[in-house]
Amino acid sequence: MFRQLLVGGTVSVLNIAVHALVMMIVVRVAQAKGAQTASYPSLILMAVMIPIVSILMIAHGLEVMVWSLAYLVVGAAPPGADLVYFAFVNYTTLGYGDVTPLENWRLLGPLTAMNGVLLFGWSTAVIFEVLRRTLRRRLEVPRSD
Repeated sequence: MFRQLLVGGTVSVLNIAVHALVMMIVVRVAQAKGAQTASYPSLILMAVMIPIVSILMIAHGLEVMVWSLAYLVVGAAPPGADLVYFAFVNYTTLGYGDVTPLENWRLLGPLTAMNGVLLFGWSTAVIFEVLRRTLRRRLEVPRSD
């Protein structure tokens, strides 16, 4: 069990690092797009949210690939299993159950799911914060004191 926790923890930390790096990019994109002036606030909101969500989806895809690579390295899935599919099912907590880990690696599935839930939650929080800040910036009315 220790080996499973060590591998799962290591891959989780690696994915957290990937996500943190992507979050730095997201903040820069949000700042650049949000600083633009336009007479149509809805277009600015779209110009901010589309790249942000797209970048986050790519990040989650990369994180799934990290898990599938880990499954390959340790031999966690049955021979012939589609490791990317297996990682996606676990990471998204979809849990079809059509591919199951080998007995000695069965904790990697729940660890993958836990990592995915946490990273999806982090992404959701950032999306809402970017949305909130963009809307606040767009709706601020200059004072004439």
